Amino acid sequence: MFDTMTMTKATAAVCSALLVLLLGKWAATSLYSTDPNAGHHGEEPVQAYAIDTGAAAGGAEEAGAAEADFATIYASADAAAGEKVFGKCKACHKLDGKDVTGPHLNGIVDRAIASAAGFAYSTSMAEHADSTWTPEHLDTFLKAPKGFASNTKMSFAGLPKPEDRANLIAFLATQQ
Repeated sequence: MFDTMTMTKATAAVCSALLVLLLGKWAATSLYSTDPNAGHHGEEPVQAYAIDTGAAAGGAEEAGAAEADFATIYASADAAAGEKVFGKCKACHKLDGKDVTGPHLNGIVDRAIASAAGFAYSTSMAEHADSTWTPEHLDTFLKAPKGFASNTKMSFAGLPKPEDRANLIAFLATQQ
């Protein structure tokens, strides 16, 4: 049943299928390449036209001014929107007074930093124990936790949008 001719045909069929797949991959990558230098054969690609977005003129200053004015953003914060943002925190933090991976967050606003009884804080977080979690401190921490306390146990990267941070802090302020 399996003579030499049959084995040769089966081997040829497998090799042909692999060849078709490899050629198909090569064709697809050359047609749908996302590499900006593809098809230029070593030449640097030239932009056909530029669109001025105003970012170079004063966009960085305006972004810094908006970032610095946390009090204005916090004054118009929406606690209901903050409850949705808290969904990112639920995996590690609770609002019922129980510590899990992270300390409980009920009553966190205007509470002393690193003061949840029974929770083992990192050394850099314990160094802030003489301060309180004001909305401004919370904003700084939520923007970049590792920047606030270098060896914090919190692995979350932070909330980049100031509106999200303000809404979350407004929500946490209602949770006593």
